[in-house]
Amino acid sequence: MANVYTKMLVFSVIVSVFGICTALLLALNPPPSEDFPLRKPLVGSIFSVICTLGIIAAFYPKQCSKMSHFRKEKPDILAHERSIEIKGHHPTCGKFSAHVIHFDDHTICAACVGLALGASIALAGCFLYFYVESRIFNAYFLTVMIGVIGLVFGFFQLKFKGVIRSALNTFFVIGAFLILIGIDDLAESLTVDLFAITLIMFWLFTRMLLSKWDHSRICRSCTAVCDVAA
Repeated sequence: MANVYTKMLVFSVIVSVFGICTALLLALNPPPSEDFPLRKPLVGSIFSVICTLGIIAAFYPKQCSKMSHFRKEKPDILAHERSIEIKGHHPTCGKFSAHVIHFDDHTICAACVGLALGASIALAGCFLYFYVESRIFNAYFLTVMIGVIGLVFGFFQLKFKGVIRSALNTFFVIGAFLILIGIDDLAESLTVDLFAITLIMFWLFTRMLLSKWDHSRICRSCTAVCDVAA
């Protein structure tokens, strides 16, 4: 099973890299525009739904994931096992300290905070660009380039901790939004926009797979005996 999961992760990373290269190529050489008057409100609505679902998942991660990447299905805790508390939907064993931010007596997930903040900013930008039709930027190829940089840095958030990890997750979502509006302005094509949204969803899926892989890696390398496992 682990081998299958690893292959899926490798495949997702390869396709994500291909998608980033494709987005750059579309920005460099956009196809002919299409005459579809409802393009912007339709694309904006789809992207808004994705952002809204992302915010919900960030605020209620336990309900969304059911902790499937942590808990073993076992009827009882053995006498020599430690019972580990979950805070910020991460174990409090110390192995996941880089994944959380402590605020007073509260523990919150750094990645979820960043993703929720990024999705909120993207929602505001989505309203301005797709509905108000405000030109947020003037050089939209540069917008795509900045978006790609934010997206790539977001994929490497696993190497950082705390506030930096949170910021990189924020840049990840904003980067995806910048790629979408940049390509939309350059191509003015519903087909290309829907392709870009498909890429964004796949990038998010890959980001989730990388996070689960990191959680699993931490638990596999831990020698402690406890009731929490990836």
